Amino acid sequence: MKTTFFTIMCTLFSTLFINAQDHKSNAGIKGGYNLAAVSFDGNTETGQRHGFHIGLYGESFLTESIALQVELLYSQQGYELDDNGSTFTQKIDYVNLPVLFKMYPSDHFFLEVGPQLGLAISHKEEYDSNFSLFNTSQEFNPKDLDWGVNFGGGFKTDSGVSLGVRYHLGLGSIYDDGSPKNRVWQFSIGFDF
Repeated sequence: MKTTFFTIMCTLFSTLFINAQDHKSNAGIKGGYNLAAVSFDGNTETGQRHGFHIGLYGESFLTESIALQVELLYSQQGYELDDNGSTFTQKIDYVNLPVLFKMYPSDHFFLEVGPQLGLAISHKEEYDSNFSLFNTSQEFNPKDLDWGVNFGGGFKTDSGVSLGVRYHLGLGSIYDDGSPKNRVWQFSIGFDF
Protein backbone atom coordinates (compact mmCIF):
# COMPACT_ATOMS: atom_id res chain seq x y z
CA MET A 1 0.00 0.00 0.00
CA LYS A 2 2.80 2.43 0.90
CA THR A 3 4.66 1.58 -2.31
CA THR A 4 1.57 2.37 -4.38
CA PHE A 5 1.13 5.69 -2.57
CA PHE A 6 4.71 6.77 -3.21
CA THR A 7 4.54 5.63 -6.86
CA ILE A 8 1.45 7.81 -7.39
CA MET A 9 3.19 10.71 -5.67
CA CYS A 10 6.32 10.47 -7.85
CA THR A 11 4.26 10.15 -11.05
CA LEU A 12 2.22 13.26 -10.26
CA PHE A 13 5.27 15.37 -9.40
CA SER A 14 7.07 14.20 -12.56
CA THR A 15 4.07 14.99 -14.76
CA LEU A 16 3.70 18.42 -13.19
CA PHE A 17 7.30 19.43 -13.80
CA ILE A 18 7.45 17.99 -17.34
CA ASN A 19 4.33 19.96 -18.30
CA ALA A 20 5.72 23.06 -16.61
CA GLN A 21 8.12 23.57 -19.51
CA ASP A 22 5.41 25.25 -21.62
CA HIS A 23 3.84 27.56 -19.01
CA LYS A 24 4.81 29.54 -15.96
CA SER A 25 5.55 27.29 -12.99
CA ASN A 26 6.98 27.53 -9.51
CA ALA A 27 7.74 25.39 -6.50
CA GLY A 28 8.01 26.18 -2.84
CA ILE A 29 7.62 25.28 0.79
CA LYS A 30 4.54 25.79 2.94
CA GLY A 31 3.43 25.20 6.48
CA GLY A 32 0.87 26.25 9.02
CA TYR A 33 -1.72 25.47 11.63
CA ASN A 34 -4.27 22.60 11.64
CA LEU A 35 -7.60 22.34 13.43
CA ALA A 36 -8.52 18.67 13.00
CA ALA A 37 -11.66 16.81 14.04
CA VAL A 38 -13.55 13.68 13.04
CA SER A 39 -17.19 13.28 12.01
CA PHE A 40 -18.88 10.06 13.17
CA ASP A 41 -21.70 8.80 10.94
CA GLY A 42 -22.11 12.32 9.55
CA ASN A 43 -24.08 13.34 12.66
CA THR A 44 -21.63 14.30 15.39
CA GLU A 45 -18.24 15.96 15.23
CA THR A 46 -15.55 15.55 17.86
CA GLY A 47 -13.50 18.21 19.56
CA GLN A 48 -10.53 19.54 17.63
CA ARG A 49 -6.91 18.50 17.83
CA HIS A 50 -4.47 21.37 17.33
CA GLY A 51 -1.49 20.57 15.12
CA PHE A 52 0.53 21.71 12.16
CA HIS A 53 1.37 20.83 8.56
CA ILE A 54 4.53 21.36 6.54
CA GLY A 55 5.67 20.35 3.08
CA LEU A 56 6.49 21.13 -0.53
CA TYR A 57 4.39 22.19 -3.49
CA GLY A 58 4.73 22.57 -7.23
CA GLU A 59 2.40 24.86 -9.18
CA SER A 60 2.11 24.80 -12.96
CA PHE A 61 -0.10 27.21 -14.90
CA LEU A 62 -2.24 25.55 -17.55
CA THR A 63 -3.58 28.92 -18.75
CA GLU A 64 -3.10 32.52 -17.61
CA SER A 65 -5.57 32.07 -14.75
CA ILE A 66 -5.77 28.30 -14.08
CA ALA A 67 -3.05 26.26 -12.42
CA LEU A 68 -2.48 22.72 -11.19
CA GLN A 69 -0.79 22.44 -7.81
CA VAL A 70 0.57 19.18 -6.37
CA GLU A 71 1.70 19.09 -2.74
CA LEU A 72 3.43 16.68 -0.40
CA LEU A 73 2.53 17.51 3.22
CA TYR A 74 3.17 16.11 6.66
CA SER A 75 -0.03 16.78 8.60
CA GLN A 76 -0.97 16.28 12.27
CA GLN A 77 -4.61 15.23 12.47
CA GLY A 78 -6.95 13.39 14.84
CA TYR A 79 -9.45 14.54 17.46
CA GLU A 80 -10.26 15.02 21.14
CA LEU A 81 -13.24 13.81 23.18
CA ASP A 82 -14.04 15.35 26.57
CA ASP A 83 -16.34 13.55 29.01
CA ASN A 84 -16.84 14.37 32.71
CA GLY A 85 -13.38 15.87 33.15
CA SER A 86 -11.61 13.12 31.19
CA THR A 87 -10.03 13.60 27.77
CA PHE A 88 -9.38 11.06 25.04
CA THR A 89 -6.99 12.25 22.31
CA GLN A 90 -6.45 10.40 19.03
CA LYS A 91 -3.30 11.59 17.26
CA ILE A 92 -2.92 10.45 13.66
CA ASP A 93 -0.10 11.83 11.53
CA TYR A 94 -0.38 11.65 7.75
CA VAL A 95 1.69 12.21 4.65
CA ASN A 96 -0.87 13.84 2.36
CA LEU A 97 -0.83 14.26 -1.39
CA PRO A 98 -3.30 16.98 -2.45
CA VAL A 99 -3.80 17.65 -6.17
CA LEU A 100 -5.48 21.04 -6.56
CA PHE A 101 -6.97 22.94 -9.45
CA LYS A 102 -6.43 26.64 -8.74
CA MET A 103 -8.30 29.49 -10.36
CA TYR A 104 -7.00 33.05 -10.18
CA PRO A 105 -9.97 35.41 -10.74
CA SER A 106 -7.52 38.27 -10.14
CA ASP A 107 -3.73 38.55 -10.07
CA HIS A 108 -3.39 37.84 -6.35
CA PHE A 109 -6.54 36.02 -5.24
CA PHE A 110 -7.01 32.27 -5.83
CA LEU A 111 -9.63 29.59 -5.25
CA GLU A 112 -8.70 25.91 -5.11
CA VAL A 113 -10.41 22.53 -5.17
CA GLY A 114 -9.18 18.99 -5.62
CA PRO A 115 -8.75 15.46 -4.28
CA GLN A 116 -6.32 14.33 -1.61
CA LEU A 117 -4.80 10.98 -0.69
CA GLY A 118 -3.33 10.48 2.76
CA LEU A 119 -1.08 7.81 4.21
CA ALA A 120 -1.21 7.32 7.99
CA ILE A 121 2.40 7.13 9.18
CA SER A 122 1.86 7.12 12.97
CA HIS A 123 -0.91 7.11 15.54
CA LYS A 124 -1.14 7.43 19.28
CA GLU A 125 -4.04 7.41 21.71
CA GLU A 126 -4.00 9.18 25.07
CA TYR A 127 -6.57 9.00 27.85
CA ASP A 128 -6.31 11.48 30.72
CA SER A 129 -8.69 10.76 33.58
CA ASN A 130 -7.18 13.56 35.73
CA PHE A 131 -5.87 10.94 38.13
CA SER A 132 -2.53 9.51 37.05
CA LEU A 133 -3.12 6.01 38.47
CA PHE A 134 -6.00 5.48 36.03
CA ASN A 135 -4.45 7.03 32.94
CA THR A 136 -4.59 4.33 30.30
CA SER A 137 -3.32 3.79 26.81
CA GLN A 138 -5.49 1.88 24.36
CA GLU A 139 -4.59 1.46 20.71
CA PHE A 140 -7.11 2.05 17.93
CA ASN A 141 -5.50 1.14 14.62
CA PRO A 142 -6.55 3.51 11.83
CA LYS A 143 -6.67 2.46 8.20
CA ASP A 144 -3.47 3.17 6.27
CA LEU A 145 -5.13 5.19 3.51
CA ASP A 146 -7.38 8.22 3.79
CA TRP A 147 -8.93 10.18 0.96
CA GLY A 148 -11.15 13.18 0.48
CA VAL A 149 -11.64 16.57 -1.16
CA ASN A 150 -10.10 19.96 -0.39
CA PHE A 151 -11.71 23.40 -0.82
CA GLY A 152 -9.92 26.67 -0.19
CA GLY A 153 -8.68 30.04 -1.21
CA GLY A 154 -6.07 32.64 -0.49
CA PHE A 155 -3.80 35.43 -1.65
CA LYS A 156 -0.43 35.29 -3.37
CA THR A 157 1.94 38.22 -3.78
CA ASP A 158 4.14 38.98 -6.78
CA SER A 159 7.16 37.88 -4.72
CA GLY A 160 5.66 34.39 -4.25
CA VAL A 161 4.44 34.60 -0.66
CA SER A 162 1.00 33.05 -0.24
CA LEU A 163 -1.55 32.95 2.58
CA GLY A 164 -4.24 30.29 2.34
CA VAL A 165 -7.17 28.68 4.12
CA ARG A 166 -8.29 25.18 3.22
CA TYR A 167 -10.95 22.74 4.42
CA HIS A 168 -10.39 19.00 4.00
CA LEU A 169 -13.58 16.96 3.78
CA GLY A 170 -12.56 13.36 4.42
CA LEU A 171 -14.57 10.78 2.48
CA GLY A 172 -12.78 7.59 3.55
CA SER A 173 -13.44 6.03 6.95
CA ILE A 174 -10.57 6.19 9.44
CA TYR A 175 -11.80 3.01 11.19
CA ASP A 176 -14.18 0.23 10.28
CA ASP A 177 -16.68 1.06 13.06
CA GLY A 178 -18.88 4.16 13.02
CA SER A 179 -17.64 5.57 9.68
CA PRO A 180 -15.42 8.27 11.22
CA LYS A 181 -14.12 10.74 8.64
CA ASN A 182 -11.45 13.45 8.86
CA ARG A 183 -12.43 17.12 8.95
CA VAL A 184 -9.45 19.49 8.88
CA TRP A 185 -9.08 23.27 8.65
CA GLN A 186 -5.62 24.35 7.50
CA PHE A 187 -4.22 27.88 7.71
CA SER A 188 -0.94 28.14 5.83
CA ILE A 189 1.81 30.38 4.57
CA GLY A 190 3.89 29.44 1.54
CA PHE A 191 7.08 30.70 -0.08
CA ASP A 192 8.10 30.10 -3.70
CA PHE A 193 11.73 29.10 -4.23
